[in-house]
Amino acid sequence: MTLRIGTRASALATTQTGHVAALLRERAGVETELVEISTSGDRSQAAGTSLVGSSSNGVFVSALRDALLAGEVDVAVHSLKDLPTYPEAGIALAAVPTREDPRDALVARDGLTLGELPAGSVVGTGSPRRGAQIAALGLGVVVRPIRGNVDTRIGKIASGEYDAVVVALAGLARLGRADEATELLDPLQMLPAPGQGALAVECRADDTATLEALALLDDAATRAAVAAERATLATLEGGCSAPIGALADVVEGDDGPELWLRAVVLSEDGTLAVRTSGSSPLAGDAATWSEAAIRLGERLATEMLDDGARELSASSTTPPSAARSAEVHEA
Repeated sequence: MTLRIGTRASALATTQTGHVAALLRERAGVETELVEISTSGDRSQAAGTSLVGSSSNGVFVSALRDALLAGEVDVAVHSLKDLPTYPEAGIALAAVPTREDPRDALVARDGLTLGELPAGSVVGTGSPRRGAQIAALGLGVVVRPIRGNVDTRIGKIASGEYDAVVVALAGLARLGRADEATELLDPLQMLPAPGQGALAVECRADDTATLEALALLDDAATRAAVAAERATLATLEGGCSAPIGALADVVEGDDGPELWLRAVVLSEDGTLAVRTSGSSPLAGDAATWSEAAIRLGERLATEMLDDGARELSASSTTPPSAARSAEVHEA
């Protein structure tokens, strides 16, 4: 059995896909073949044009899924944070392997941390979520949009265009460049994107043999954590358009495993925020954990909408009805 794994041609994408291929050989004894899929998003980035952010991520995901449904590949590997929160007909999320460190990382000139950057320093990010949380810290730095792959973004520090950039630590780690980070940003300051650091491994929903092989790659704790984060995102996206961060962890409680979830919704300028945290026990078999995780995410997101997130938008200037922290605990 040889599985064809679809991948984008970028260094990060091929590294991530190679990781999944290695897991398949190790755990399932399955040989693999990497198949590069070119997307309009890749071509746009190479040309320096405007496809960037969530729209380009959607292009990347769609191209791989199209190849999967057309039978050109058997497996598709994505950065999980790029996946739409709604299901795709005919496609199954077959595995979520163990997650890399989900934190954001700062790469800055002269080895500086975020707090050490002088006022007026230019910090690059293509993420409204990161930009809003940096602004909320009140450090006096200037957040400026940036596009391109890791090499391109870090290169703009050496050229003097930016003093620092913020990127996902997982991407740096998978490329063997984690030591270039000058600071790992504490989630108390910078909650990551839902699903950040995790991989999504998809196949056709009716491909039983591939589903069975990929199941050996799945990590129950990672799947539960990202299920909670994505349920939060899906519920919030139904009621607001503001930047959203979320992070969940499975921990060992007094009576067994528990899932803890934190989330934030911010105005684009970071001046307004609704934060929440909560927990849920994870009872029974690990295969059922995702159900409890989804309930927790939906519950917390609904609380956030009621507490003012509904009034927040990317251009919000009016305080929400309750811009405060909200603690929610599910029995």
